[in-house]
Amino acid sequence: MSSPQTATPFTGKTVGITVSHLTKKFEQTTVLHDINFEVKPGEIFCLMGPSGSGKTVILKHIVGLETPTSGSVHIGDYDASDPETRAKIHMAFVFQAGALFNSLSVYDNLALYPREHALGTEAQIRERVMYALSILSLEKAVNRMPSELSGGMKKRVAIARALVMEPQLLLYDEPTAELDPILSATISEIIATLREHTAVTSLVVTHDRALALSIADRVAIIMDGRIRTVGVPADIRNTNDPAIENFMNPVIDPKNPRFKQLEKDNE
Repeated sequence: MSSPQTATPFTGKTVGITVSHLTKKFEQTTVLHDINFEVKPGEIFCLMGPSGSGKTVILKHIVGLETPTSGSVHIGDYDASDPETRAKIHMAFVFQAGALFNSLSVYDNLALYPREHALGTEAQIRERVMYALSILSLEKAVNRMPSELSGGMKKRVAIARALVMEPQLLLYDEPTAELDPILSATISEIIATLREHTAVTSLVVTHDRALALSIADRVAIIMDGRIRTVGVPADIRNTNDPAIENFMNPVIDPKNPRFKQLEKDNE
């Protein structure tokens, strides 16, 4: 099936992200410390780090839900904190839980955005929706309700819904969370192969080591609100940094459990 021809001016144009000296404070607490990294146009970039390290706060700055205390975030040439950027850059967000509308069929979940924004006739919208579903091999699920879908299918539908927006920038929040290893591998393969169908830059926030090291062009590790390293997967695998090694390859030691050390640290 060939890609539908739509009126969007964004098709085929990718954008990058530049995070420059980003610092964020909430009252007296600094949660991001002088963050610097760049996501190149068309790249799959994974942002990894322990829970509470600042990954979600960075995502919120990229989508414009937070403004920097100092520093900046740019999407292409546009300031991410400027509300008008949303009209200039096509962004789509794949939520951790999918965030499908339970009262709408798969088809209507995907058709909602182009209908609301009057992006063509109903026939053109159907072509757009069916093309996105075909990329994810979901054509047979078109009339199902979200309650009839497995966890893996919900994730795929959420990605298809994002593709209907024809994004230049696609943001994923823990796309393999709550999935078994086989389904996690499937979602990883989908993210990696989307570039065969559409020009898009992908930023993936994840704890999934297998995903990051197998499909990412580059990986950033954030700890305690600071970027610890940015590199290609081989750099992360071969790190000499003990903190990164412990995060990527934790040793399970029942004789010296981590939670006991946490209790000592909090005394």
